[in-house]
Amino acid sequence: MATAKTQRRWRERNRYVKSQLNVMAGRLVHDDLAEIAESSSLRGKGEAVGFASYIAKGLIQYSTHNLEARRLLEIFVASYERDRD
Repeated sequence: MATAKTQRRWRERNRYVKSQLNVMAGRLVHDDLAEIAESSSLRGKGEAVGFASYIAKGLIQYSTHNLEARRLLEIFVASYERDRD
């Protein structure tokens, strides 16, 4: 874990463009993020979170005018609601 001084420097340097997102997540989520980062040539789990958000937002937008995307989104939403902790 980063020291308080390092975190403070990061916050000062990025205060206008970024914010930290510290959340508790299960081991499976961490493993999935690491896998996404590796398979998509990302710089780590933090970037994988942004990528996953970007993909989800894209699918949501695309589903407004594409039936197959809408069907997939409905499947993913139902599956997530059923399986989440």
